[in-house]
Amino acid sequence: MAHTFLLEPGRWTIQGSWLDRHGMPINVKGMTLIAWNRDNWFTMATKLIFPGSDRSEISLQYKGRLHEGARQYTFLLQHNLLGQVEGEGWIGLDTIVQRYWVLSDRQRRSGFETMHRISDDAYYLSSGVMAGHLLTNTIEASLERHPVGGIKN
Repeated sequence: MAHTFLLEPGRWTIQGSWLDRHGMPINVKGMTLIAWNRDNWFTMATKLIFPGSDRSEISLQYKGRLHEGARQYTFLLQHNLLGQVEGEGWIGLDTIVQRYWVLSDRQRRSGFETMHRISDDAYYLSSGVMAGHLLTNTIEASLERHPVGGIKN
């Protein structure tokens, strides 16, 4: 598989726009760290901040497993705003698609993410969260891979 995001350990920066249902787009920045162990288990930690906004930061802690010989994976996610989340992902030729649902949620929230590969060091993220049948927010952002030793300025 030609993907570097998720399938290889790494450090990625996120930069783009967040859009709430009845709001204007706001800047979002963040970082994702990905690690793997020998049994096809991965961990991924993401933190999003909103510079120039009073919006609270978002932190996500993933633990997932790539199925042996398959292009699918499952994951559990602890989200600081949504709580406990379960999901699945599919690895396509140029795109990784994830779908998830919030456990024990009266609002029936769920979401999706699509990471489209631009190059080994760049992806484009498009994501959305739904409550029932309504889209509540979206994110569109660039993901850029950085050496594990540090972030370029």
